[in-house]
Amino acid sequence: MNATPAATAQNAAVDELRSTASQVRRDIVRMVHACQSGHPGGSLGCTDFLVALYFQVMRHDPANFTMDGIGEDLFFLSNGHISPVFYSVLARSGYFPTAELNTFRKLDSRLQGHPTTHEGLPGVRMASGSLGQGLSVGLGAALAKKLNGDPSLIFTLHGDGELQEGQIWEAAMAAAAKKADNLIATVDWNGRQIDGDVDQVMPLGDLRAKWSAFGWEVLEMDGNDMGAVLHGLNDAISRTGKGKPVMILMRTEMGRGVDFMEGSHKWHGIAPSDEQLQAALKQLPETLGDY
Repeated sequence: MNATPAATAQNAAVDELRSTASQVRRDIVRMVHACQSGHPGGSLGCTDFLVALYFQVMRHDPANFTMDGIGEDLFFLSNGHISPVFYSVLARSGYFPTAELNTFRKLDSRLQGHPTTHEGLPGVRMASGSLGQGLSVGLGAALAKKLNGDPSLIFTLHGDGELQEGQIWEAAMAAAAKKADNLIATVDWNGRQIDGDVDQVMPLGDLRAKWSAFGWEVLEMDGNDMGAVLHGLNDAISRTGKGKPVMILMRTEMGRGVDFMEGSHKWHGIAPSDEQLQAALKQLPETLGDY
């Protein structure tokens, strides 16, 4: 049986997003290698999610960036250490020239190790060097959208180790209490943090039951399957406007796409050597042109 036109278009969109994700992963390992500093593991794991969000799902206007984002969907990166993937996606989607990726973590660069706002980098609406704060900011933006009669959505991303921060749960309670049903939060559920496995450092328990108990609509998705990511994000959007904030528990693999980085917390925050960079790049096709 031949595929329907809709299915054919969907498959083509997924293929294009996968192609973009490969280039973004190349950007990540090159950026971190160039300055011998940064966080490649979580960046590689979250690449598919951020590519799908910025290139397909979110309604936004890279050419006319404003801090207030009236009439646009907004994204807030809470786990700010995965700035390499954030900067690459912002540049590749048109917020600033890709050549600026060469300045990552260098003196006087707008591309600091953790995103900040005082440099005026388009696409960045909050500083996220300290973990645990992004859900509070996202909630504030969601409530502001409601007050302004703006039907746009708010998206946030968090690390699973970040859920060990108490401020996350204060914001979780507040979001449910205020019926912030225009807020979609996602947790990068890779099971690893800087010091080891999350279950060894501080177990999180039953996350689905916990978020449900806090009054959220809870979904799960495979964050390293582009088709599943698109389906999961669209499913989450379909559940907005119904009285509850939405949480996506997103299973990923730290270091996804580079075989020797996968499966270990050790690549949370170290840079590849010259030889490791070349080995990584061989696994990641250049699709949009290196910066």
